[in-house]
Amino acid sequence: MPKLKTKKSVAKRFRITKKGKAVYSKAGRRHLLSGRSEKRKRNLRKKGTIDKVEFKMIRAALPYA
Repeated sequence: MPKLKTKKSVAKRFRITKKGKAVYSKAGRRHLLSGRSEKRKRNLRKKGTIDKVEFKMIRAALPYA
């Protein structure tokens, strides 16, 4: 059986943790930060997690993660 291919677009956006969760960096931290509140910028620093429905799709796209 041939090797499975990784979806590179998904690999760049998500990472699988040791406990099996998918985490990602939140959008909105690149530019135009002066107009955003400190609280909002602080919350954008944290990693986001994925719910179970979308996690199945991500897991299929990352066969070796």
